[in-house]
Amino acid sequence: QVQLVESGGGLVQAGGSLRLSCAASGRVFGSYAMGWFRQAPGKEREFVAYISRSGGNTIYTDSVKGRFTISRDNAKNTGYLQMNSLKPEDTAVYYCAAFNSGSVSTSTNYNYWGQGTQVTVSS
Repeated sequence: QVQLVESGGGLVQAGGSLRLSCAASGRVFGSYAMGWFRQAPGKEREFVAYISRSGGNTIYTDSVKGRFTISRDNAKNTGYLQMNSLKPEDTAVYYCAAFNSGSVSTSTNYNYWGQGTQVTVSS
């Protein structure tokens, strides 16, 4: 089992940047691939990015490609989501999650979740 805690959210103007962190405890962090999802008010939770256990493979949803970068530091038991060129439509609660198996963009294929961190982008 692994516990995940997100941090780094906040209010930023359009065009700005934020870096989200996902601190893991419990089972060895490097045992899990991980992903980031987000959920805006009134919308379903959507996939943002995925990173493999070693960090050698990353996948992004089209809307964030070229703007967001997912990374991890297994020695620090921490994952990251660097978000640049933020847009108002990026406003959402962002969650990190530990991947189980199957399609990486399907939330039900992740078995451990953090509590989320709010990101608000003003225009």
